[in-house]
Amino acid sequence: MDFASWLISTVSRALAFGVPLLWGTLGEIYAERAGVVNLGVEGMMILGAFMAFAVSQSTGHPGLGLFCAALIGGVAALLHAFVTVTIRANQYVSGLALSMFGLGLAGLLGRGWEGKPLGNTLPTLTIPGLSRIPVLGPMLFQDQTILTYLGIFLAVVLWLLLFRTRWGLAIRSVGENPSTADSLGINVTLVRYLCVFFGGLLAGVGGGYLSVAYRPAWTEGMTAGMGWIVIALTIFAAWDPLQALWGAFFFGALYHLSYRLQAYLAPELLKLMPYLFAIVVLAISGLGGARWRRRAPGALGLPYVRGER
Repeated sequence: MDFASWLISTVSRALAFGVPLLWGTLGEIYAERAGVVNLGVEGMMILGAFMAFAVSQSTGHPGLGLFCAALIGGVAALLHAFVTVTIRANQYVSGLALSMFGLGLAGLLGRGWEGKPLGNTLPTLTIPGLSRIPVLGPMLFQDQTILTYLGIFLAVVLWLLLFRTRWGLAIRSVGENPSTADSLGINVTLVRYLCVFFGGLLAGVGGGYLSVAYRPAWTEGMTAGMGWIVIALTIFAAWDPLQALWGAFFFGALYHLSYRLQAYLAPELLKLMPYLFAIVVLAISGLGGARWRRRAPGALGLPYVRGER
């Protein structure tokens, strides 16, 4: 295979594999911009993967499966919001519990569906005209699903919403200084609930994509730690939806290369690449990377109690 063919294949598959990471990261960015850490992304994604497969297999409509995947992700996120925003429990503990709960519940419900191929998968698109552009056409505009292009469009829209509208200012204010936002008449509880719920919807879609498009079948644990990559990507992107775009597709390329390079390097080492990189990102941010300290929401992970400072 010549270099051009190799590059086309790598970028195309990086886009395909980066889709669930992008959707999950966009949702987590909004939750964290409102001040709520949700470590339950893995649980929401696996529930979305199971729900999308089960509904698609039962009805023959993958679009309906993705809709139900979004709903189950949103419902799971609301549980996290209730525990952390209303009860004011520790956000990290609640998120970890949600991940374990989601993995366990999906595994239990999915026993009868294990290993069955999906009858009707989410179709891929080839954009007429653009797909004929040399090199770029096959890379970007051929054999991708609608979720690839919707994800890119959504990243741009969410960036504009977050940084160019009053709604975005309200969300960022709640994440930076909820007491000040409250004094200005912003309903902190409502904003946090909505952002966490929105994050759950997108995580559910990201998980659903795996079982109806990328690997159209149900396998227990098929998210394989992608939810934790999403957490790292949120930090890597500095809580910016546009930066999440190239970050998600970069991680998608790492995943793809972990399979393509097995003839040259130890497969065990290659499969660790995405996770090692995620650990490096988290370590750098934890050790005091100035960029991440400067961009992280000021009240991230902190419950808000009216009247307290």
